[in-house]
Amino acid sequence: MALVVNTNMPSLTIENLLNTTNNNLNNDLTQLSSGLRINSAQDDPAGYAIANSFKAAVSSMNVASQNANQAQSMLQTADGAYSQINNIMVQMKSLATEAASGQESSTNLASLNNEFQDLASEINQIANSTVYGGTTLLGSNVVTVTFQVGDTANINDQFVVALSGATTTFLNIAGLDLNNMADAQTAMTSLDNALTSINAIMGNVGGMQNQLQYAVSNLTTTIQNYTSSASTIEDVDMASAVSDMTKQQILEQSAMAMLAQANQDPQQILKLLQG
Repeated sequence: MALVVNTNMPSLTIENLLNTTNNNLNNDLTQLSSGLRINSAQDDPAGYAIANSFKAAVSSMNVASQNANQAQSMLQTADGAYSQINNIMVQMKSLATEAASGQESSTNLASLNNEFQDLASEINQIANSTVYGGTTLLGSNVVTVTFQVGDTANINDQFVVALSGATTTFLNIAGLDLNNMADAQTAMTSLDNALTSINAIMGNVGGMQNQLQYAVSNLTTTIQNYTSSASTIEDVDMASAVSDMTKQQILEQSAMAMLAQANQDPQQILKLLQG
């Protein structure tokens, strides 16, 4: 091998390898300190983009899950009110049945009718005061409220809560009274129809609650899967990173020792000059 002074190629080669080792070591330290295999786009451009898309979807689905839970709360509020109104109408039906017997005195009928009217007023009070998020739920014919329960604008990611009004007017029991046997019999028939209607309404509410529960469960599963996928792409294998860091540290020490040796080689020329 030729001995030269101006260019120490072994030293330059070792220096280049040392720089590479230092870069690898710094990368290991960054991964171990952050817990991430991908800390910037340059680490893995494709993986970086895919992981970010997963995380964006997860963030959106977390909000969608909150929206679905809000829809559930709205339905629970409405269901509680419907149940109360149903119970009141059962009481009204009992009063109407008592008044329809024919043996009641006018005094008793008046007493029954007063209680009947108070209960009808209570139905309207409940229907008009059942509010969720500023929306009166049972005071109008139909309430249309749309909740975003997915991470896209697709109609399949939207859920519409539709609630029917439950005032005496919408239940077709407004203006009923128990002034006489005939009126009481009319009230019985109207209340039977109203009870059938509100039971159907409550059934629809229960169906919507089930649908939302499925939507929340699906969101939870999808969030878990997306989070796992993002983790697989960007999280670092700590054991592998520690092992590689140890390897790079040994290579760094070896390279530094060899660099020192390579820098000593040109000194051999002095022995030729002195000889």
